[in-house]
Parts: sequence; C-alpha cells; structure tokens
Amino acid sequence: MNWISKLTPPGVSKMFAKRDTPENLWVKCPVSGEMVFNKDLEAGMYVTPAGHHMRIGPDLRFKFTFDGEWTEIDLPPVPKDPLKFKDDKPYTSRLSAARKKTGREDAMAIGVGHIGGVESTVLVQDFAFMGGSLGMGAGESFIKAAETAVKRKTPFIVFTAAGGARMQEGCLSLMQMPRTTLAIQDVKDAGLPYIVVLTDPTTGGVTASYAMLGDVHIAEPGALIGFAGPRVIEATIREKLPDGFQRAEYLLDKGMVDKVVHRRDLRKTLARILRTLTKRPGSTPMIEGPDEGRALTAAGAGEDDD
Repeated sequence: MNWISKLTPPGVSKMFAKRDTPENLWVKCPVSGEMVFNKDLEAGMYVTPAGHHMRIGPDLRFKFTFDGEWTEIDLPPVPKDPLKFKDDKPYTSRLSAARKKTGREDAMAIGVGHIGGVESTVLVQDFAFMGGSLGMGAGESFIKAAETAVKRKTPFIVFTAAGGARMQEGCLSLMQMPRTTLAIQDVKDAGLPYIVVLTDPTTGGVTASYAMLGDVHIAEPGALIGFAGPRVIEATIREKLPDGFQRAEYLLDKGMVDKVVHRRDLRKTLARILRTLTKRPGSTPMIEGPDEGRALTAAGAGEDDD
C-alpha cells in the first residue's frame, strides 16, 4: 500500500476503485471492425449493423425459428472414441472440452415445434462443437431427426454449419455421408418437405451430402458454402478466384441456392414455404420474436420479402 492510499479516506477509495468489466460487453464486427454493444447485438438477432450474421448455437436457432415453445429430442448414444485416436491430445479430451464449452453432447441438436403454425422437426448443427464436424454422433443425430420427422409426419428442416468430417473418427466419419443421404430419402419417400438452411460456414463432406439435397435451399447472407476452402482451391488451380466466390450471394447467382434470407426474415420465409409445401395457405399463425405478437396473415405470407 502506497502513502496516497493511506491518506485517502476509505469511502473515496471505494468510489474510484477499478471495476471489472465483463469480457463480452462489447463485440467487434468482423466486417466493419465496429464495436457493438452486446445487448444491441442480442436485440438484432446477432446481426451486426454492417449486416454480418454472427454464428449462433442451437438454443438461439430454436428461439429464432419456432413460433413459441419447442420440445428438444434426446440424441442417441454413440461410442465415445471408437478408434482410440490421439494427436497432440486424446480425442476423449477434445470431446470433453467441447462438451464443457457448449453444454451439449455433440454437434447436433433436435427440436420439434411449430413454424408459421406448421409442426416441424428442426436439426441444428453447432459450429462451436469441434467446428460442427460430422462424426458418428452427428450422423446418428441426423438419422434420429429424420426418423422423428417421418414418425410425426412433419417437414424436416436442417441448419447446417460445419468444417467437414471429424478426422478423429476416420472412415467411420465418412460413412455418415451415405447414411444421412439414405435418411433424407426416407423423408422424401414419406412425401415430407426437406428444407436446408445454409449458415456460415458449410463446407466439406456436409456440403457433399445432406446440405445439397434439400427440396429448397436457403442461405444466410455472406455464408461461406463450398467443399474445399477458397485458399485450397487457389493453391491448387493457381488462379485468382472471383470476388465473393463460395459466398451465399455468389451461389444464388449461379443457381446453387434458391434464396438468401436475412435472419430477421427467416422465420416468416420458412413459414410461407412450409404452408405452401404442406398445402396450408389459409392459416394465420402468430409470429413472435423481434415483432412479438404480430399476426402473419395469409395475405402477408404471400408477399415477397425482397
């Protein structure tokens, strides 16, 4: 304690004492570099003023997608470390760290609820869990979600976000690509809609399988969508890629994506598509969220968002 501290009255010292500031009070926009107040970011559905759609987890996805409450389905159990894999640390340690970070067992989450009044099964891929990598757990969860949709006779909606296959599971990870493809076929054989919402990033084996097999493909603005990354492609072909290559808007222009939709409009866009595909154009569900309690009429549902 220095001499100034000794002479300063206790009340004055407390008044000017250094206060701890929460680390997540401000968030830097990756596009503009602007510092955004966390409460403002939350109110804007985690889209920055510059329009950058930040990555969000399953809880927020379900909240922003369903009309109100939803039921979360338990994930099926899978072997923890089938190959006893170890690089600079054991695979089991990486799994434990990812589970502690996200509070989830694996990269997938399944929810059942209503979107625009239409009961739907929604699968969300969480990039925060080991890059949303496709492993046995993710594959089994996808199949469980598809089976749930068939059993309940609901549309099946998948929000993709992945860096590819999970290397720690080797060929067992790659086997999930054909397995998920067969599960999608079961959904289509049942006459149920399969809708894919591509979020940032969707790459690797996920893009090469269930991410590109939807009846309708929607993407969030600016989402990176592809198989190999742009840097890998440039290094391989030794040519400069076009501006915006593999971004949602570029793929929309090339016909790989049906529609690019802002996050604030995603629920009503899905509601309109679901009512059309399930032949329920006359319903008037309540759309909650940023415009809480606003009724979405059949007439309004038919209008274009652009």
